[in-house]
Amino acid sequence: MSKYKIFSSEVANMPWQDKPADHKGHAPIWRYSGNPIIGRNPVKGVARIFNSAVIPYDGAFIGVFRGEQVDGIPHIYLGRSCDGINWDIDEEKIRFIDRDGKEFMPRYAYDPRLVKVDFTYYLIWCQDFYGAAIGIAETRDFKTFTRLENPFIPFNRNAVLFPRKVGGNYLMLSRPSDSGHTPFGDIFLSESPDMEFWGRHRHVMSRGENWWESVKIGGGAAPIETDEGWLLFYHGVSSTCNGFVYSVGGAILDLDNPSIVKYRCANYLLTPEEWYEEKGFVPNVCFPCATIHDPVTGRIALYYGAADSYVGLAFTTVDEIIDYIKENSKTELSDTEIGRR
Repeated sequence: MSKYKIFSSEVANMPWQDKPADHKGHAPIWRYSGNPIIGRNPVKGVARIFNSAVIPYDGAFIGVFRGEQVDGIPHIYLGRSCDGINWDIDEEKIRFIDRDGKEFMPRYAYDPRLVKVDFTYYLIWCQDFYGAAIGIAETRDFKTFTRLENPFIPFNRNAVLFPRKVGGNYLMLSRPSDSGHTPFGDIFLSESPDMEFWGRHRHVMSRGENWWESVKIGGGAAPIETDEGWLLFYHGVSSTCNGFVYSVGGAILDLDNPSIVKYRCANYLLTPEEWYEEKGFVPNVCFPCATIHDPVTGRIALYYGAADSYVGLAFTTVDEIIDYIKENSKTELSDTEIGRR
């Protein structure tokens, strides 16, 4: 019996690997020994898959994957798996349509998230909207993908939808930015009654004083609802003489007012240390995009992009990770206030 309760559907075939007896990491999160689970040149015409999201579906798993084509243009591909570890990726990128059923493809699409709210699955990604902005599509069968209105004007990245409505509204985290490789960025929360009109924006978290998140932060996996609050895995970026370093951080948001941060871990949870995280097209990147979590066992599987070249998998439990975040929490006024000025 877990100390903390996860509110979600049971995942009987949860991907899992026990913590190694010689685990040396400071945080209670450990990498899958078979990483990376997706390597280079995974399907025809795609050089690299990374920064991708998965979800339980119909007794197995389905995912949306950032596929960097050999021409350098990223698009979103669909993948399926029986165990959440070994994936079959479609060779053709996802075809999007508009409300009238006409093809409506983004010029490019990257860093997708996949979240189920009620009976609908939503894809959220970054695309061109006369500048980097957020795209959204919905599906119920993973055969037809209908694009919705873009929620924000440029420039914005790292949008993450909450898995249920709060106060009758959809909630989404995002990271307003600029047109470049964003040398700044905080996480904001926005609400919508219909997935079309977005407003009531609130500040959630600023980039931190801690070295590993001192440049910018951004949403990662969809928040996990627990009785302690919304468990959020996000990414933090630091700057070195050799460029940016992306690490995984953890926070717990208030259930009823998620712009309020209850706990925010001062330490990173995962930072580039293995070869597939340190060496790649963009070195030194651990970029969280999805979790699979089981309320019965309290197990959590975290999927993350590694070095813009691979997909990695790590594991933890709801008890261990929440306790660790709380024990090492350091919040500022901008975290704990309602986020409105």
